Amino acid sequence: MSEPTILIARDGAVATLTINRPKVLNALDIPTLLALEAAWNEVEADPAVRVIVITGAGERAFIAGGDIRDLDSRRGLAHYQEFAEVIHRVFRRVETCDKPTIAAVNGWALGGGTELILCCDIRIVASQARLGLPEITLGLFPGAGGSQRLIRQVPLCRAKELMFVGEQIDAQEALAIGLVNRVVPRETLATETAALAAKIASRSPLVLKLLKRTLGDGADMPMSAALAHEKAMIGLVLDSADAHEGCSAFLEKRSPEFRGA
Repeated sequence: MSEPTILIARDGAVATLTINRPKVLNALDIPTLLALEAAWNEVEADPAVRVIVITGAGERAFIAGGDIRDLDSRRGLAHYQEFAEVIHRVFRRVETCDKPTIAAVNGWALGGGTELILCCDIRIVASQARLGLPEITLGLFPGAGGSQRLIRQVPLCRAKELMFVGEQIDAQEALAIGLVNRVVPRETLATETAALAAKIASRSPLVLKLLKRTLGDGADMPMSAALAHEKAMIGLVLDSADAHEGCSAFLEKRSPEFRGA
């Protein structure tokens, strides 16, 4: 019996999803995307899970991209109705998840790998990793959200160069342009990711949910509307028990116990 393509591990309030296709460098195909969607549904619906980490199996790749043979076999309408429909739906689910998400990038993150990173809240990258959107070298361009998310997350001129040339960049350059949060030695990637995930998981899950929604909604609004939205959302937060627990704990010089209510 073959191993599942997505592995789920839980450690306290943190769930880690591992894309488990190391023989093909964790390349994405429709069955893998559907398995990722099912695993994501499971951990997102679990109230005990407060943070979701996604990583790749093996030492070489996070996700090396899509299946080129599969792409070569397709024509436009079939691709639009099948692969593109699935990958956009799954990646959007990751992007709009109410729980904080962390990409632990253990190796190559090319094409769909970088596009998935762009959907995650925080990106921790092993020093040996390489990132990029090389689709132009195949006569294609990023079609899993990369062409739109990259221009919203790094300087426009750099985003265009990355997509026009299709070059790979190393972890340090990814850090320098703001594509990732931090670069760590590969041997400490798991422990540093776990430590950050645990710290975030100790915060109020309700406030994290409302904060993520405020950030996501506000990014698509004019500043005047975004500020009004923020004012309304912080009002919701002040109606929560967690907000008053946090303030009480501060005044009483103790650690807060957030319950998500």
